Amino acid sequence: MKEKYIQILGLAMTLVYGTFVVFLYAAEPRSIEEISSKAKLTVEGAVTKGQIVTGTYEIDQAKFTQGLAAFRTDNFIAARDSFDRADPEKRDAKTQFYVAYSYYRQGWGRISNDDALFKQSLTSLDRVTMINRDFRSDDATLQLRTPAELRNELEEGMKVTADDFNPLRLVRERK
Repeated sequence: MKEKYIQILGLAMTLVYGTFVVFLYAAEPRSIEEISSKAKLTVEGAVTKGQIVTGTYEIDQAKFTQGLAAFRTDNFIAARDSFDRADPEKRDAKTQFYVAYSYYRQGWGRISNDDALFKQSLTSLDRVTMINRDFRSDDATLQLRTPAELRNELEEGMKVTADDFNPLRLVRERK
């Protein structure tokens, strides 16, 4: 092989490798599986990783509205399903906050709380914080409007304290 061809091949490989490194930096995948799954088109909404990187990713507003209606009627499982379909890439802070809030409301109980649902809510809150550290809900019907307030309520609900045995706990209101 001629020396010129080897140099051209080396330059081409360097450019491909550099493009790959820039892609990884922009996409910030957390695992190898995420690279392959995010690069494909999703069935609903035709969302590509390019839309996320360029900032043109948007949620499906109709499905979000359906989820919000289910949330307001205390049908939290249907609400989360609609929110998941509205935001398949889990990149919208508002949608993920409603997902976390739905786990909180479903897991809340007058006598005891469901720790498994509270843990799932905390996981969703972590996503909200990663997306937008300063997120604040504009929904006037929610008593807990920031991830910090909701996180505090969840962590307090998971602790076993003497207050858990207070009979007045039966008349408390859900937030």
